[in-house]
Amino acid sequence: MSETTTISVAGDASYDILVGRGLLADLGSALPPGARKVLVVHPPTLAAEAAKLRESLMGEREVLLAEIPDAEQGKRIEVAAFCWQVLGQADFTRTDVVVGFGGGAVTDLAGFVAATWLRGIEVVQVPTTVLGMVDAAVGGKTGVNTAEGKNLVGAFWAPRIVLCDLDVLDSLSANERVAGFAEVVKAGFIWAPEILDLIEADPEAAVDPRSPAFRRCIELAIEMKARVVGEDLREAGLREILNYGHTVGHAIEHAERYRWRHGAAISVGMMFAAELSRLAGRLSDEGVQRHRDILTTLGLPTTYRGGAWPQLLATIKRDKKTRGAMLRFIVLDDIARPTVLQAPDESLLFAAYQEIAG
Repeated sequence: MSETTTISVAGDASYDILVGRGLLADLGSALPPGARKVLVVHPPTLAAEAAKLRESLMGEREVLLAEIPDAEQGKRIEVAAFCWQVLGQADFTRTDVVVGFGGGAVTDLAGFVAATWLRGIEVVQVPTTVLGMVDAAVGGKTGVNTAEGKNLVGAFWAPRIVLCDLDVLDSLSANERVAGFAEVVKAGFIWAPEILDLIEADPEAAVDPRSPAFRRCIELAIEMKARVVGEDLREAGLREILNYGHTVGHAIEHAERYRWRHGAAISVGMMFAAELSRLAGRLSDEGVQRHRDILTTLGLPTTYRGGAWPQLLATIKRDKKTRGAMLRFIVLDDIARPTVLQAPDESLLFAAYQEIAG
């Protein structure tokens, strides 16, 4: 096993995030000592690996598997109800545990199921994608999507521990890794410019899971999120900066019926946020160009189809950051200087969108 890095989330619901290799072998010791029943929630693509996990955890525990649809199709209330049914039929109690084993959608759903069963049982998150490790599994945000938008139903529920086993990333396709890297790039723009420097120095190494640069980028992104959510679990203030690029990004996901990868949508959303920052007189032309250069170098999109703004705006008005009728966007005063832009004129928003309309 390689050296393991421990990153701690402070606050009332504190927990550790472990980053290293060979961590799956230690999953049993990460479970609550009193747990006699374990539900491993996983996508179809990880069925064989989930079966191996089940075998490794069996003994004094009863271990059940719940296979859910892949990606955003798994984040539906019907899927949560299926998991509740499994928990109920197996007589899960408050001392038992749910394990989220998969990408960001799986850890979101598993966390929501744990948060709502018996008003809250423990959850251990084992993210298997870049996106899951740096974003979804860290911070205690759980939820499901509805016809009206993404993540509008959910709960804040901190995990017991998060295990980020880098071994599981070796088998991911390059496209999957790059899509997940959009959230890493976001961390660079709002908090940790070292990430941007590493990507600019060697883009190929930055997305190679065997390289020191890749691991450094992952750990920096996790450290950023851990610090932010440790100070603001329920998004009352500081945590809002994590939504950089997400307001428009989530609207694009909704418009595309979740056929776009999350990272691709967030990439376009960050490009919009950068242009909005510039048009609002906050971010320099060079800062906007740095967005475009880094995202393009990684192979991430920076434009979206023209004529879609009315549809996107309708979805944005239902965004969680909206307060009453007041739209709110996370923008940059400079690299690593995020702030909130409240009630921007809709003509300004439209102008920013025109800058990214392909």
